[in-house]
Parts: sequence; structure tokens; C-alpha cells
Amino acid sequence: MNQKTFIFDLDGVIVDTAKYHFLAWQNLAKQIGVNFTHQDNEQLKGVSRVQSLELILGLGNKTATNEEKERWLHQKNKEYLTFIEKMDASEILPDVARVLQFLKSNNQNVVLGSASKNARPILEKVNIMHYFDAIVDGNDVSKAKPDPEVFLVGAAKVNAINKDCIVFEDAVAGIQAANSAQMTSIGIGEQNILNEATYCFTDFTQISNAFLLEQIKN
Repeated sequence: MNQKTFIFDLDGVIVDTAKYHFLAWQNLAKQIGVNFTHQDNEQLKGVSRVQSLELILGLGNKTATNEEKERWLHQKNKEYLTFIEKMDASEILPDVARVLQFLKSNNQNVVLGSASKNARPILEKVNIMHYFDAIVDGNDVSKAKPDPEVFLVGAAKVNAINKDCIVFEDAVAGIQAANSAQMTSIGIGEQNILNEATYCFTDFTQISNAFLLEQIKN
């Protein structure tokens, strides 16, 4: 059978850590006098921690010193880590484990490509680290999506060529990154938002083993 490389984003694809990011950012925004809503949070999807803080400051027309920014970034991450400390396998999104299991049993490469600097501890907490042949996270790359660096590094780690990679993403920036790397992009979320994706599914329960086989054979 052909060997393809399936690259998974983490937040919003494998686990829903987005809710914890939101709570930590909202608490910080409140502290610095910025009203931060779920709608505002959409702009933070797939965006680095530093850029996220800049967006929040922009929402409230606030300026800050580098020292303050550093302190806030550290504080936000610390609070986020206390949330993920309590995570377990129940946090894995529906049918993700089935898809990972299916890909591994068909000898496919499985790679993580995430902007999160906490990807490894999260995979360990939810007990799925063993499925991954390579992990690329925010500690390994310097350019944020839509730059394709995270996916290019992931492909290189398993010696895959770009056109043989299939990327699962829930953010527009992630879909754009996969497309610019000339990889197949599969959006997980709403079709009207992720309309640049090659394929789009609401979640993994809609992705059949037959569809995955088709991707492998193509």
C-alpha cells in the first residue's frame, strides 16, 4: 500500500484546548481593561501567543512596554497550563482516536504540526503520543501559519514529499499554510469559514475509513 503522511493540527482538531486559551486570554484582557468576547477570540485561531496579545491590546487601543508584554504572556501561559494539567483522554474530540488507529494500522505516517508550545505535554495527558511518528510544535518553528514552515518541517522529519501529505486543520491560516505547501488540506469545522480547504468536514465522525483509504491510494 502507498505510504502517505497525515499531519494533524492540535487545538480544535485533536483536542479542544481552544476553550482554555479563551478563558486564560479573557482573564488577562479583563485585567488590562479590555473587553474580550468569543467573537474576538475567532481572530486568535492559529495565531502565535505574541500576535494574540498584540490583537487583544489593539482591541482596547492599549499600549504596553515590552516588559509588561513579557509578564502578561508568561501569566497567560501559566494559567493555561493549570487548565491543561487536568486534561485526560476524555478531552480527545470524537472519532480522532479511530482515525489515528486506522492510519497506523495501515502503516501511514502520522505527524503533529501545531503552533502550540505545549503540544507534547497535551499529547501525553490525553495518552495518544504513541500514534505520532514526528512532532513539530511551537518550539521547533519560528514562522506562524499561514506560513507553511510547521508542515514543511513535519514532512521533512518523515522524509515525505509535500504532495503526499494530507493536513487536518480547523483554522483558515492553517488551511492556507497547507495549500501553499501544495499539500491536501482537510478542514475540520464550518465549510463557509474553511472554504479554501480541499475537503471540509464538521468533525472526524464524518470522515469514513473509506475516505481515508481513498486519500492513501490517490
